[in-house]
Amino acid sequence: MASYASSASPQVLVGNIALFGIGALLMRGAGCTINDLWDRNLDKGVERTRSRPLASGALTVPQAVGFLGLQLAGGLAVLTQLNWYSIQLGASSLLFVGTYPLMKRITYWPQFVLGLTFNWGALLGWSAVTGVVDWSVCAPLYASGVLWTLVYDTAYAHQDKSDDALVGIKSTALLFGENTKPVLLAFLLGSCLLAGVAGLGNQQGVGYFSLLLIGTFMLGLKLRTVNFNIAQQGGMYFRYCGYFGWMLFAGALVDYLIWYKDGKKRPLVEVRRQPQTHSELS
Repeated sequence: MASYASSASPQVLVGNIALFGIGALLMRGAGCTINDLWDRNLDKGVERTRSRPLASGALTVPQAVGFLGLQLAGGLAVLTQLNWYSIQLGASSLLFVGTYPLMKRITYWPQFVLGLTFNWGALLGWSAVTGVVDWSVCAPLYASGVLWTLVYDTAYAHQDKSDDALVGIKSTALLFGENTKPVLLAFLLGSCLLAGVAGLGNQQGVGYFSLLLIGTFMLGLKLRTVNFNIAQQGGMYFRYCGYFGWMLFAGALVDYLIWYKDGKKRPLVEVRRQPQTHSELS
């Protein structure tokens, strides 16, 4: 969306997709490692997680910490390819990455904190292209992502709710209980609405809005048939939720390709820029 708004070249678009793909793989992996370190004793009491390397004893804590160091070093290498504003913005997300695993011990809303963590890229991706965050677009997009995370991670948590209740792990799955479906539908519609507000602010085209509506319809229709009291169906809906993200990405990409094919007519979006590289700052 930032490339579309700023009329960035295909090289910038592809380069940032590759960079953020690698960064997401490394940092989400780091988040999983941190989570498993915090939860290694709790995981022993949950059927689905007791076979994880740390919980089962296949991996020691020092080995896991060493692996985490490699993941964070790789993430830092990716982050330093960006402008200074983005480096500071990206580094600030570590607070969420490090503390998310603790939330399931103190609140029934750990999925909300996970949403704050996982969707930081909505802010960072924009600043990587333009040097600053356009809050009129990024704030609703970020909030949309948080609600989407609440949908898919609540479904994920339903897989373990019986064991979680026994070992003292809190989640939105336990909080919502039998009201999960109407609550998740409200979150899904809210996510669609906020993504639509972001699209309007960015003057997206028919590709974005069409695929946003299709993705929302697909998830809503599937939600009707899910039985969250069957663990496998919670896991199935969790995986199915990925289509919503892919639809949003595809819609933004379609709009960019249409703009590029039509002679690069500049979208009517004012984009404030800052220096993009270290050399521009010197």
